Amino acid sequence: MFPDGICRVEGNFYSKTIEFQDINYQLSQSEDKDAIFDGWCEAINYFDASVRFQFSFVNSSANKETYRERIVIPLRGDEDDSLRIEYSTMLQNQLERGNNGLVKSKYITFGVEAENYKTAKPRLERLELDILNNFRKLSVKAEPLDGKARLALMHGIFHIDGQEPFRFDWKLLAPSGLSVKDFIAPSSFAFASSRHFKLGAKYGSVSFLNIIAPELNDRLLADFLEMDSSLVIGMHVKPIDQMSAIKTVKRKLTELNATKIQEQKKAVRAGYDMDILPSDLSTYGSEAQKLLQELQSRNERMFLLTFTILNTANSLQKLENTVLQAKGIAQKHNCQLVQLDFQQENALMSLLPLGMNKIEIQRGLTTSSLAIFVPFTTQELFQRGAGALYCGVNALSGNMITVDRKLLKNPNGVILGTPGAGKSFAAKREMFSVYLLTNDDIIICDPEAEYWPLVKRLHGQVIKISPTSKQYVNPMDLNLDYSDDDNPLSLKVDFILSFCDIVVGAKEGLKPVEKTIIDRCVRLVYRDYLADPRPENMPILQDLYDCLRAQDEKEAQFLATALEIYVTGSLNVFNHKSNVDIHNRVVCYDIKELGKQLRQLGMLVVQDQVWNRVTRNREAGKTTRYYVDEFHLLLRGELAAWSVEIWKRFRKWNAIPTGITQNVKDLLASPEIENILENSDYICMLNQAPGDRQILAQKLNISPHQLSYVTQANEGEGLLFYGNVIVPFVDRFPKDTEMYKLMTTKPNEIQGGNAA
Repeated sequence: MFPDGICRVEGNFYSKTIEFQDINYQLSQSEDKDAIFDGWCEAINYFDASVRFQFSFVNSSANKETYRERIVIPLRGDEDDSLRIEYSTMLQNQLERGNNGLVKSKYITFGVEAENYKTAKPRLERLELDILNNFRKLSVKAEPLDGKARLALMHGIFHIDGQEPFRFDWKLLAPSGLSVKDFIAPSSFAFASSRHFKLGAKYGSVSFLNIIAPELNDRLLADFLEMDSSLVIGMHVKPIDQMSAIKTVKRKLTELNATKIQEQKKAVRAGYDMDILPSDLSTYGSEAQKLLQELQSRNERMFLLTFTILNTANSLQKLENTVLQAKGIAQKHNCQLVQLDFQQENALMSLLPLGMNKIEIQRGLTTSSLAIFVPFTTQELFQRGAGALYCGVNALSGNMITVDRKLLKNPNGVILGTPGAGKSFAAKREMFSVYLLTNDDIIICDPEAEYWPLVKRLHGQVIKISPTSKQYVNPMDLNLDYSDDDNPLSLKVDFILSFCDIVVGAKEGLKPVEKTIIDRCVRLVYRDYLADPRPENMPILQDLYDCLRAQDEKEAQFLATALEIYVTGSLNVFNHKSNVDIHNRVVCYDIKELGKQLRQLGMLVVQDQVWNRVTRNREAGKTTRYYVDEFHLLLRGELAAWSVEIWKRFRKWNAIPTGITQNVKDLLASPEIENILENSDYICMLNQAPGDRQILAQKLNISPHQLSYVTQANEGEGLLFYGNVIVPFVDRFPKDTEMYKLMTTKPNEIQGGNAA
């Protein structure tokens, strides 16, 4: 093994290995499946007769202690430790229910004959580049393994229980006198039996797949990989030279025709009809003719396949059960899985990702027949790191889903679903995760007053905005880092223009003259504050009103009159300096009691307050999470333009907004929806109404199979869109927890003080 990942296996054979990731295949639309299949055929056809290649699929047990460390939240000795214990316990239970304890990996190993390492290196590097490009065409992430990574992979196969750590450094070889084999070998081998062996403390058995089915299904490999046990699948493939393949088939046809003539002569001599031939002869003849036609006129090539599978278990009894399960999968697809007799050692060595095949059991397949072993099923979303938050479990595999939205190109998100589907619950669950696992700030726009119990428990600030409230938020608040421009007023003017546009309420909006007057007055009222930025110098709406009254233009008087009801009239809730803790880590703006006249203004003011907080946090290096319930309300009139503009800006200002709505039709009816969805790489889609499903399917390119997960779905079930990955999920949170009682919105589950 060389440090760059090239390995001289035996003789003059050299190989390299590439690890590749999964993509959504089983959930894709029919046309997308066909495109992936055709692309996979092209990738297979790339290999010529001088190259041997091997696919390796490894399901190995993860180190339990390592996984535990990832999900256990350290205690801090404060009031929130009870929540941390609850949350850690829930994550631990979910991990045990699924098979996240199994690490699933996919590899392709390719090798060539060469005189020496120097000759093999450029050939293998050329092959590597082309293979990576072929994977890229399929949108499959892939990366080559260096020498240490290849050794770690083989160590993992020999220690498939995952409990023995891999300890290796190239510097250790010379002083220790050891070879790389010594660092990957298990504690012991035992090949005493003909059909099984012992690998350290594990029992194992290798079987080969006898393909007898006339047609194969693309689920065959996927079904093997979905087994809930440690296993290794090896597919050794040897390409046949095209001319040699055609000559071989022609020769077989000639032999069959000769046999046919002999049978016809026998029939004539015996007095039978010469057209009556043995059924096998007729079948083989037509199949050979068909094969020849495919090789000559279609983009088909011939390959020799050796398909083996290693099953492992902690005891012989469990091993037998696992092997029986695998045999059942093979039988379901009209194939046979046969345990190898007296070849277990050679089979185990052949399963190592080295490209070396010591099993002489081969089956000839054409390109499309070989490509039916599609190595893609559905992607898992189990990201690591402090920012990876729990989102439920994969509905297909049962594995836990954890994602870090900060890793997305655009972390903006939306949560969609019918009433009772679990939208608010999903949002609250994410808020809990953010609060316990990160240092991010959380801001909520709450039109239904349903988030305050959660906010209070997280020691947050609930700001109730209503005509009767004594809690005030000043819409004129300005952070000096409000914009990227040198002049902080540049974006603030846009906000106040939007504010006045809603106030005036004209269909055609503000006139150019009116916009000019507002711009002038805004710059005047902020003059003292910009010269001396102290809180007492911050202007309020009254100052803008007075400045408008002081202007000579009749348009200024019109604007001042329109603004009067919000300054000195009955709707003067926004004509005060802020008197609440807008700097608390968790802030909730309760706008439930704002009437029709103030609702749009209230949401606009909240948007501006959030923007102030976002700009302040960016300077401090903090992330801001913003959750907007009844999100469709932001996508109407002048409020829509402002909301979309902010939505676009959030990403580069280190903020993550999330819109929550049940009124999908209202959402999709907005001309701004294209901008919102195009700038959202995270979508949590729960149960959808019939009319909404079809529109969303078209907008988001959802296949009929994927759509079934949001059709008549139960609470907490749906589809999760994370970048280009679509995963069906189920979120079943334990009900006997404090967290659940704070998150639920069901009237029969809300207890006393939690009712709002």
